[in-house]
Amino acid sequence: MPMTYEPIATTTLTTAQSSVTFSSIPGTYTDLVIVCQVAFVTAANEIRLRFNSDSGSNYSYTRLKGNGSSASSDRYSNDNHIHIGSPGNDAVIGNSINQINNYSNTTTYKTVVSRSNFTNRELIATAGTWRSTAAITTVYIDNSGGQNITSGSTFTIYGIKAA
Repeated sequence: MPMTYEPIATTTLTTAQSSVTFSSIPGTYTDLVIVCQVAFVTAANEIRLRFNSDSGSNYSYTRLKGNGSSASSDRYSNDNHIHIGSPGNDAVIGNSINQINNYSNTTTYKTVVSRSNFTNRELIATAGTWRSTAAITTVYIDNSGGQNITSGSTFTIYGIKAA
């Protein structure tokens, strides 16, 4: 079944800032894809996603990580975000591609599948759940360490429509 990616919005930072928000997301698509090309100026813990201003303990995720010489995994339950990457602190821009399935469905929890590549650190695959049946209308992206996202970082949100 063919799918169509339609750009909804793009933000390219002209100055360093602490977060990026996509709001007023229309409910007319099947899924969402968020592509992040991002770096941090100073030490960073992780890039994370939250939805609809929900910073409660309603998120769970599992990560698989590898850096070319070792691999690991971890699991978080009842967290306040979904982890989507760990870019480090040397301003190397990495990418993170995040698919949010059935985002406008109001009868199921929302799932996120994320693939991130930060060449200075690691590859990360994340599967996450937002335990809410609310339709996603806002996506909030920030860093858990409170550091600013580097100028030049780009974030694009796409809607996927079934043909």
